[in-house]
Amino acid sequence: MYFVKYLLENSDEFITVATTRPETLFGDTAVAVNPQDQRYNSFKNKKVRLPILNKLIPVVEDDYVDPEFGTGALKITPAHDLNDFEVGQRHGLPIINVLTTDSKLNEHAEEFSGLTVDDARVKVVERLQREGLLLKIEDYTHNVAVSDRTKAVIEPFLSEQWFVSMKELAQPAIEAVNSGQIKFYPDRYVKVYNHWMINIRDWCISRQLWWGHQIPIWYHNTTGEIYCEIEPPADPENWVQDEDVLDTWFSSWLWPLSVFGWENNEKDNENEDLKYYYPTDFLSTGNEIIFLWVARMIMAGLEYMKEIPFKDVYFHSIVRDSKGQKMSKTLGNYSDPIELMNTYGADALRFTIVYLAPLGNDVLFDDEKTLIGRNFITKIWNAGRMLYMNRETELAKQTSLENSTKKFDIVDLWVNTKLNSVIAEAKGYLEQYRLNDYTKTLYNFVWNDFL
Repeated sequence: MYFVKYLLENSDEFITVATTRPETLFGDTAVAVNPQDQRYNSFKNKKVRLPILNKLIPVVEDDYVDPEFGTGALKITPAHDLNDFEVGQRHGLPIINVLTTDSKLNEHAEEFSGLTVDDARVKVVERLQREGLLLKIEDYTHNVAVSDRTKAVIEPFLSEQWFVSMKELAQPAIEAVNSGQIKFYPDRYVKVYNHWMINIRDWCISRQLWWGHQIPIWYHNTTGEIYCEIEPPADPENWVQDEDVLDTWFSSWLWPLSVFGWENNEKDNENEDLKYYYPTDFLSTGNEIIFLWVARMIMAGLEYMKEIPFKDVYFHSIVRDSKGQKMSKTLGNYSDPIELMNTYGADALRFTIVYLAPLGNDVLFDDEKTLIGRNFITKIWNAGRMLYMNRETELAKQTSLENSTKKFDIVDLWVNTKLNSVIAEAKGYLEQYRLNDYTKTLYNFVWNDFL
């Protein structure tokens, strides 16, 4: 953490700014303090000099600033920090990008132009020390975003992207869920859905990847004109296509309708497959993609088909290890389903997973828990085998009962009554997608009543 002096205009007084990224100061457009922080009352609505560049930038007041962090004064670099960008938008601050696409400082950094971020940090700190603007340096541990593939530090970088305006799309989708047209199981996810949808932001659909659907936007080589169509321009030699690809979820939100040739529906209104399969009744998915996919499929369906894409959404459990961690080959905490099926049987594994999965909650699993399903399936198997071995005796008994005036004894009546209750109960649980309760009902009846 570097503690840097920002001198007040026409004064020897200064604000001390604590930062972990002194090399981005060339993009600073303000210093921010909390409006309740009385330490900086004499600096509010005034200007300070930006170190090295010596230009004047304003001191602004914003509730985002935590008075307990560092010195309670933050350098605001809108082009290179997500929170700084929001502060900049609220205060109408200019945005200055000081990095190149390969993470080097650009012309705004003057003598430091062309240096990598790491090299520039060393040189900038040396310059601040020479000019007497660096008060101290302290060790500080903080979270730094890194690329999952390369492990390189991710530098926030302002660039032009394509966005979808979401407010207008979100409102019908909110009403579809709140009115009960679309039901969530468990229904507590309605609150989660509403919180995100009501506070929805515009959706950035540009992705800088090598794979995916390339964005169908072309730029004219000489005029800069923008062309947007599915098919390329008639004179492709004069145009260059946007290199970005579409966000995966932008492609996926059309899934319920696109797989049936929806794009041809306006030309051919007799699309029988689309009429038959849209809307569907049921979607089963994980709760972690309620915003990424579920909400967006609802919005797309209402916008393009004028109808909801599905009626019931069941948020299934995620199978985790016994400590609650997601199963991963990297961690080595995963179970091989093929091995489990070979050891315990496929039916035993299926039953165990559902038996352990309460509605909306994750499954804490280890291999030995499959014994629950194996013992249950074995019990049913043995009961069936016993009946089969004694089939002649049982058939004769049945014939005798049919010829008798006494059709059932008290035990028969009790078991039949219990069976009918269990059938009604199990049916109710299935209709509510309470699969865990459904399996427990079957388990308790077979284990405690029938056998």
